[in-house]
Amino acid sequence: MPTEFRIASFLPSATEMVCALGLTDQLVGVSHECDFPPEVKGKTVVVRCAMDLASLNLTQIDKAVTERVAQGGSVYAVDEKAIRAVSPNLILTQDLCQVCAPSGNEATQALKSLNPKPEILWQTPHSLEDVYKDLLALGEKTGTRDKAEQLIRETRGRIETVRAATSPLPKVKVFFMEWVDPIFCGGHWVPELIGWAGGVDEISKPNVDSVRIPWEEILRLNPEVLVVSPCGYGTKDAVKQAEQLKSRPGWRDLAAVKKGRVFAVDANAYFARPGLRLAMGLEILAHLFHPEACAWDGPADAFARVP
Repeated sequence: MPTEFRIASFLPSATEMVCALGLTDQLVGVSHECDFPPEVKGKTVVVRCAMDLASLNLTQIDKAVTERVAQGGSVYAVDEKAIRAVSPNLILTQDLCQVCAPSGNEATQALKSLNPKPEILWQTPHSLEDVYKDLLALGEKTGTRDKAEQLIRETRGRIETVRAATSPLPKVKVFFMEWVDPIFCGGHWVPELIGWAGGVDEISKPNVDSVRIPWEEILRLNPEVLVVSPCGYGTKDAVKQAEQLKSRPGWRDLAAVKKGRVFAVDANAYFARPGLRLAMGLEILAHLFHPEACAWDGPADAFARVP
């Protein structure tokens, strides 16, 4: 295997891993959603959205994406001309969620137009431990395993710091919302982050996809803290989407609303992508659940209180 790689990343979380391992110069192709770290701007885009979703509201987006996936289509398309131009010898993709990134079908199609054929690393994380495994696999493949192990040690240390601060405290009843209309609960790694942050979410689904939840379930739960984290969106958009919840019956009766503890967060940066910045997501949750014990000194726009 050559020591100099030409890496094409089909998903933002993998792009973040590549850069964290010091391989930014070997990253030759990215998806249109790869926006972190800033130095990836200007890289050749080899994956784009195959649907025009810009003019649709949340309900229409959910309907359009669901129908396309059900019909065997993909939300994403590989730009074969662009990927041939960058000629990668290593492709990073996933077979986890077709709504979040290209799956195996798109990677297989891309291979047909490339000669010689690149290697593919699949990333299919369902938990933070899976994220670590993916990072180690990438490190092993690219000769940067020592750096990967260092990053994992640092991340584990940050997590342990939060757990030590929150474990003696009473658990806070939480609902984590990954989509507003229709409502989706938290899934995959989100429940474990909530638990480590000193919260409990009886509705979220650990290690599996998030699922649709009727509004009545949230009324029944009556959370003390409501976190609005629409997948793929930043804090500003999450605040706007949270406003839609105010027309729901019983909204004003929720404990989280009465206590002023409804928060919109930057899902795109800290919760939706299975990368090392999930540790920052954990620190955000700990601050929202237990502000007296867990300070937040990260970016000011990482979250916002919904008025």
